[in-house]
Amino acid sequence: MSAKPKKSSKSKASAKPSTVAITTSTGKTIDTLLEETRLFKPESAFTKDAHADDKALYASAKKDPVAFWESMASQLVWRKKWTKGLEWKAPDAKWFVGGKLNVTESCLDQHIKNGRKNKAALIWEGEPGEKRTFTYLQLYRQVNKFANALKSLGVKKGDRVAIYLPMVPELVVSVLACARIGAIHSVVFGGFSPESLRDRINDSQCKVLITSDGGFRRGQILPLKHDADVAIADCPSIEHVVIVKRGDFLLRVKEGRDHWYHRLIQNAPSYCEPEVMDSEDPLFILYTSGTTGKPKGIMHTCGGYLTGVYATSKYVFDLKDDDIFWCTADIGWVTGHSYIIYGPMANGVTQVMYEGAPDWPDQDRFWSIAEEYGVTVFYTAPTAIRAFMKWGREWPDKHDLSQLRLLGTVGEPINPEAWIWYHEVIGKKRCPIVDTWWQTETGHIMITPLPGLTQTKPGSATQPFPGISVAILDEKGNAIKEGGGYLAITKPWPGMLRGIWGDRERFVKTYWSKWPGIYFPGDGAKIDKDGYLWILGRVDDVINTAGHRISTMEVESALVEHASVVEAAVVGIPHDLKGEVLAAFVTLGPGHTFNDKLVASLKDFVTRKIGAMAKPDKIIFAPDLPKTRSGKIMRRLLRDIATGKVLGDTTTLADPSILGNIRKRYEED
Repeated sequence: MSAKPKKSSKSKASAKPSTVAITTSTGKTIDTLLEETRLFKPESAFTKDAHADDKALYASAKKDPVAFWESMASQLVWRKKWTKGLEWKAPDAKWFVGGKLNVTESCLDQHIKNGRKNKAALIWEGEPGEKRTFTYLQLYRQVNKFANALKSLGVKKGDRVAIYLPMVPELVVSVLACARIGAIHSVVFGGFSPESLRDRINDSQCKVLITSDGGFRRGQILPLKHDADVAIADCPSIEHVVIVKRGDFLLRVKEGRDHWYHRLIQNAPSYCEPEVMDSEDPLFILYTSGTTGKPKGIMHTCGGYLTGVYATSKYVFDLKDDDIFWCTADIGWVTGHSYIIYGPMANGVTQVMYEGAPDWPDQDRFWSIAEEYGVTVFYTAPTAIRAFMKWGREWPDKHDLSQLRLLGTVGEPINPEAWIWYHEVIGKKRCPIVDTWWQTETGHIMITPLPGLTQTKPGSATQPFPGISVAILDEKGNAIKEGGGYLAITKPWPGMLRGIWGDRERFVKTYWSKWPGIYFPGDGAKIDKDGYLWILGRVDDVINTAGHRISTMEVESALVEHASVVEAAVVGIPHDLKGEVLAAFVTLGPGHTFNDKLVASLKDFVTRKIGAMAKPDKIIFAPDLPKTRSGKIMRRLLRDIATGKVLGDTTTLADPSILGNIRKRYEED
């Protein structure tokens, strides 16, 4: 069975070829290729009950963005109100100046007092099938107990605490316990290597490490404590290790240094007075890998960050008191920080949290969970959606997903055909889709539809969130009214990063040096005649071929629209005449065979869809593409394979073994 939905007449009106480039003053831009014409209006019934139901919201936020964000901040719990909304001296922002708060009072305490104490905060399922539910009161008590336990280990305001845990409830508890006492948490994804953990601990000089005896992934045991021991052998700043008991895994315990979580909290007081924090005090450090150099320790602060994730959670996901929200990300990434912990909990919703893989033990694990717990709002990555397409619709069709009312995507741009599949197969053509663009650095969602207001186009992130100022610029910083260029954020926003830990120079050079006072996220984008924004991926993935600057994202989208292809990654390879040409790595759907005839068909299809300049020079079959553990395709490694280079850093890959197979096939071709 093909993994693709049957194309409707509406779908066929989809993408029209356009080869017109918008020329800037420098002649440098990104060619705009695919043109998407399908529009999906919000259902009137959805709009009627939506938090955002009036377009005046955009106008008022544009007129006075600081006042808009102040109105959002005022919905949180503050110990002392701020005296000034914003102080801005590029690249340094201070939001809600003079304001005092503790973020846990918005995420927990207020719900204990306002009638939600017995409401489920967290519904957890482990990969082997265990189930645990925490009410807001139960979670509140756990957080307070562990906060006191951390204090007993000497942790105080400003100390850094590393957290290296699987997706278990104690991960949420650990993060909030740190926030409770003013310690700066640094979560390291549980799939990272000992070397990656070591480097992150040493960079921020963490005092305590919280880990687990192990975890589960695709039926395999993750030896977290073992890996933690290897890491901290070279981490002199670590004074204590706290171990969460996940199973009966073999491990070594070092007397005096290592402590069992359950024993620490057993007799700890069930109330911990929250540390009063300044709005600009650091809340956490989260490391993001660059294409080069060591990982960057992105710093976020208490007041601005919480305001941003609270507002975007409320309006983008239209969260209501009876919603069951499920963000499938890992808390080791910023999506899990913002849209599992802080944003949804500040809104007081019930959340699903799952430990394992979407295809374990079967390829309907996500849909089984969604059905069992009555998930109403579902937020996942395009990579996952394309995997679901590959596995076939028979898996979701086994389950009752009628309670779903809103779908979201995050992590990278979604191909229009994957969007349509998501809309038709999962949403049954009735759920609005919010395609969101943001970064670790931005803290919260920046470009997105509002589900009760925005007409959506498959593949477009649509418009900036209210209070966010975005432009498409050329090299000189001139605005592009229609066509492709560089994505830029022209005004400060509450959740913006406040720096890179210990590296001021890198912070300024990486994000603020392209144009004066303007944030450059490193992405290409285009704006269409209707003012809709389309993210084209990293500017590193813009290929200059025969004078055309082409985003690989658009070529990938054209390939995915072909009936045989469920996923594609395109990179540039050197060419004597054209400078660069395109090499495409494709994954096929069930029932399709890779051969010369298919290669010719794919090349012809791309030519017809978007023009001869975008026709791949080489097409290589890849059963799977190399992805990070957060689901992003590592095009850099594919580029290394295509150009015969030694492979760069592979420590963030979910499955490094994929690369050997791809390299072999590439060399054979």
